Amino acid sequence: MKHKILGPIALILVAAVLYVFAAPSYRQGEPSLAGRKALDFGMQIPGASHLSDLRGKVVVLNFWASWCPPCLEETQSLNTLQQNIASRGGVVLGISVDEDKDAYEKFLVDNHVIFPTYRDASKKTSTDYGTSMFPETYLIDRQGRLARKIVGPQDWQSVEVMRSIDVLLKQN
Repeated sequence: MKHKILGPIALILVAAVLYVFAAPSYRQGEPSLAGRKALDFGMQIPGASHLSDLRGKVVVLNFWASWCPPCLEETQSLNTLQQNIASRGGVVLGISVDEDKDAYEKFLVDNHVIFPTYRDASKKTSTDYGTSMFPETYLIDRQGRLARKIVGPQDWQSVEVMRSIDVLLKQN
C-alpha cells in the first residue's frame, strides 16, 4: 500500500521540478551573457548586411520559425514592440530558421510581420548563438553587447520586458 502511494507522489514531484526548470520564466536573463559582444553575422535586410550595421540601435534579436506555435503566439506582440521602439532607436530583428522559403514568406504575409526579418535556412546563426529552442531572443545594447537572453514566447508589452528594453533605449 505504501508503494502505491509513494510512486505517484514521487512522479508528481519529479514533474514539478522538471516544469520549474523548463519554464521560460526560470530561464530568463542568463547573466553570464551580459556584457559580451554580440556575434556579428551576415544578413539581408533593408539598410544592413551585417548585425554590426545596426550598431547604435537597441536590437531585439528574435530567432523563430514558421512551424513553431509559440513563435506565432508572440508575432503580433513583436510587431507592436517594433512600432513602439523604432522611433527611439530600437529595432526588432527576426531571424527565421525555416528551410522552406515558401512557408517563411507565407508566415510573413499571413501575420503581417512589420519588423525586418532574415531567413537563415542553414541555422548557422542560431547555432552560433547557442539557441536551443524557439523562439529565443537576445537583447543587444547600442554598443553591440548582449544584455539579456530570453527563452520562450513573451508578451513584449509586459512591464518586466519593457523595463529591460527601456533601460537599453535610454543608454547612449
